[in-house]
Amino acid sequence: MAGDLDRDTMERAYARWAPIYDAVCGPVFEKGRRAATAAAKQAGRRILEVGVGTGLSFQDYDARHEVYGIDLSEPMIARARERMASGAFPHVKEVNVMDAHHLAYPDAMFDAVVAQFVITLVERPERVLDECARVLKPGGEIILVNHLYSERGLAAAVERWFAKHAHTFGLRPEFPFQRLQAWAEAHGGVEVAERRRVALLGVYTLVRFRKLAEGDRAATRFAAAG
Repeated sequence: MAGDLDRDTMERAYARWAPIYDAVCGPVFEKGRRAATAAAKQAGRRILEVGVGTGLSFQDYDARHEVYGIDLSEPMIARARERMASGAFPHVKEVNVMDAHHLAYPDAMFDAVVAQFVITLVERPERVLDECARVLKPGGEIILVNHLYSERGLAAAVERWFAKHAHTFGLRPEFPFQRLQAWAEAHGGVEVAERRRVALLGVYTLVRFRKLAEGDRAATRFAAAG
């Protein structure tokens, strides 16, 4: 399988995508996006969108929420700021160019951290997940939606072949769920709360991680020791 994507590849790819992203990717990703934002709204008020892109998700929230957005791509953030300037999304508090490997937010700031079609594309996925967990309040949720590797059968073979050509376009079709599960188990402070297929033919997977409160962590450690 191809390895993790590097930052330069992603910046070049999404600079090319920015002018056409809404028209091309908006309809394709809509069901996955709406599934992720619906889960985030259930998790709490203050929400961080990692990889906010052009701000397509702004419309999925309302005045009951405070939305913050980051993206590595300056052209994407420029388009998100144009959306904010329309005045139609007062619940969006700020968007910034930021590297998800090093979030410039304090610990335990957010009720939910959402990453739509992002975690398979970053240079160090486990590091990004560590940062998402750090800025999350106890009891809060990390919510991912992505295409995840099929692992077996014809679909897996096609994904492995496509992976050889996909990275140039900022895509990665061969990322397995087991890698996310392994991160959660190694981290010790989160648990997998949900994993389910969404969209037509289940092409995307929604994964929810819940950050454990200290009491929950102690109970987990005690059970493991017993």
